[in-house]
Amino acid sequence: MAALALVCSAAGIAQEVEFTEYNLDNGLHVILHQDNTAPVATVGVMYHVGAKDEEAGRSGFAHFFEHLLFEGTENIERGKWFDIVAANGGSNNANTTQDRTYYYETFPSNNLELGLWMESERMLHPVINEIGVETQNEVVKEEKRSRIDNAPYGKIIYSTGINKYVFDKHPYKNSIIGTMEDLDAAELDEFKAFFDKYYGPNNATLVVAGDIDVDETKEMIEKYFAEIPAGNEVERVSVQEEPITETITATEYDSNIQIPAKLFVYRTPSMKDRDAYILDMISSILTDGRSSRMYKKMVDEEKTALQVLAFPRSQEDYGTYVMGALALGETPLDTLAVSMDEEIDKLQNELISEKEYQKLQNKFENRFVNSNSSISGIASSLATYNVLYGNTDLINEEIEIYRDITREDIKRVANEYLNENQRLELDYLPESEKE
Repeated sequence: MAALALVCSAAGIAQEVEFTEYNLDNGLHVILHQDNTAPVATVGVMYHVGAKDEEAGRSGFAHFFEHLLFEGTENIERGKWFDIVAANGGSNNANTTQDRTYYYETFPSNNLELGLWMESERMLHPVINEIGVETQNEVVKEEKRSRIDNAPYGKIIYSTGINKYVFDKHPYKNSIIGTMEDLDAAELDEFKAFFDKYYGPNNATLVVAGDIDVDETKEMIEKYFAEIPAGNEVERVSVQEEPITETITATEYDSNIQIPAKLFVYRTPSMKDRDAYILDMISSILTDGRSSRMYKKMVDEEKTALQVLAFPRSQEDYGTYVMGALALGETPLDTLAVSMDEEIDKLQNELISEKEYQKLQNKFENRFVNSNSSISGIASSLATYNVLYGNTDLINEEIEIYRDITREDIKRVANEYLNENQRLELDYLPESEKE
């Protein structure tokens, strides 16, 4: 009982994240979270620019900048960024989605000022030149080869074999990594223009979390960021897709696999929509782990599937819900499709049991707590909730959305979104099966 009380107490602490937020005159949004339990601090900057913001014929720019902005600045020698971080006991990384790009460093807290200076350097005057572009072009090409072209099921994992069918008008139809032809064709001035358009303080959120003193941190932020000039106001992508009203059928081939897969892909609402949260729960019911419905049925009982899979991808404008199965032995893909449809039908026609509902709530409660169990995780969450949801308070309040979801909601949303005429049905086959 004492151990249980300790766990519950820790969960309660992990769920409550106190923070301060404000804006500088140049439009930079600042979020500060003080936690002095460990001598580390994370500095993160999230820019509200992703793959969806790229010009036609210039795909891959946002992801390219994820790499390019580590090249160096006027005061950081080319190729020395990672050396400086490592020499000062830190770690750093960056990542890009369709909607945003995020850079961050985690340092011992006595090097907080170094992290702030480096991010201000990245924002104020990076060096964007031919040698940097050529170097990172080769890096991105190798990343594309290793993660997509030569990786089993890479076109599923990175959506390059999916989104082009699900989206017609919206730039989500393009891949995050883009095409090498577009990057090769781009001129240096185009890269500079992309930076000027999207990487100003008025299109960014700075997060500092960890072992900090709020007043001292504010002074350092003023010192390093206040004089960075704001850019022009960024015009947001506003493209409406027509609803999918007829089944889309497609086949993709992969030279890196031997086991075919059957996929159902549904276009889902914005990550800010309550129904997106419900679909997240539906994904957990169907395919999350060995106790999920599809796993127990198709893998354990019927033995028609080697594995079941799901990728519920929440995004700012629209999401996608990818569900599917890998065929076991000579199982026809149509057999997998029938089994998946049977599980969807159950959700559409029957309420899940109270026991399954409670298990679901426990799983999401645990996931919520774990997401805020590290300083770097808290920093990322604070930035994401502000930039993409427009509500930083969700770091503490989002769990209430899940708690408020009912069994009736799950049944309703399954009926609203998971219909045969609203999806892509994709056969994902080995290249050897191509006629």
